[in-house]
Amino acid sequence: MSFATVTLRRPTDGDGYSLHQLVARCQPLDTNSVYCNLLQCSDFADTAIAAEDVQGRLVGFISGYRPPSRPDTLFVWQVAVDGSMRGQGLALRMLLALTARVAREHGVRFMETTISPDNAASQALFRRAFARLDATCSTRTLFSRAAHFAGQHEDEVLYRAGPFAIPARDASHLEEELKEHA
Repeated sequence: MSFATVTLRRPTDGDGYSLHQLVARCQPLDTNSVYCNLLQCSDFADTAIAAEDVQGRLVGFISGYRPPSRPDTLFVWQVAVDGSMRGQGLALRMLLALTARVAREHGVRFMETTISPDNAASQALFRRAFARLDATCSTRTLFSRAAHFAGQHEDEVLYRAGPFAIPARDASHLEEELKEHA
């Protein structure tokens, strides 16, 4: 499938079940309940982005939220890209488009996510995004294997980047640039 045939948009509650199926196909992502996915697509639609192919099939999704104590921050919870779309830069395109939108609409200046130490692909994705945003990144263990996961899950390392300044005109420009390179 061609990168140009993918449309990025704000999710709707009609995407909840499709999101659940997409995440299930994207091992080793943690699956959540369909109900949780419905909430991600409705209550958290402002901080999420959906990618659909020409048949209207959900092929990518990023969920996130603005932590109540840090409204200037986008916390990226999960990035899912269908196997048919991997290796084409869709995750970076979605991440930058989402960042531009929440910066323009909500004044977000920081991005956070957690990544396990063995997830080199996610580390590379976020480092590329931070470089494109000209944002400095710091890391620290947020949830440890021993203290939070009873040894059953790897550490979750917090990546915090920013501040980045994307004035409204530049956010629109970034979104247009992403469309042009599609």
